[in-house]
Amino acid sequence: MTPRLTPATLRQLARFGVIGVAGFIADVGSFNLLRFAGGEGPLHDYPLTAKVISGTVATIVAWLGNRFWTFRNTRRDKAHHEFLLFAVVAALGTLISMGCLWISHYGLGFRSPLADNISANGVGLFLGTVFRFWAYRRHVFSQHGDHSGLSELADHHDLSEIGHDPQQH
Repeated sequence: MTPRLTPATLRQLARFGVIGVAGFIADVGSFNLLRFAGGEGPLHDYPLTAKVISGTVATIVAWLGNRFWTFRNTRRDKAHHEFLLFAVVAALGTLISMGCLWISHYGLGFRSPLADNISANGVGLFLGTVFRFWAYRRHVFSQHGDHSGLSELADHHDLSEIGHDPQQH
């Protein structure tokens, strides 16, 4: 079923965009500081590691903004379950961005700061953002639950119980 672009959905999409800009600034800023601060940053030779770290920073910024503003009326009661789902979706979005960076940097040999930013923070973030909005609405900030494997994991397991034998309790 395709979601309709109702006024409420458009407002939510606008809020998602504002939070996305904040996450984008955190992501791109962290990435460039790690790669190019002072000419050659601490992770200059490790573009994928820099992208993982910047993606993590952006995930935290985005989760807080989306939880308390964009999806404030549909968030889950258990914040740690919601964050687990959010982190999984964000990680998948980061993998999309990293894939674009890998193809450009290693596959095609485009290794300039501009090329890395276009592939990771242009194409990659755009594709990752489209995926994230869909997945956050469907899997993370869904009041009614969608009965997906991701939602079932978060809703029916306490994080402290994952990997433990229930008969030992």
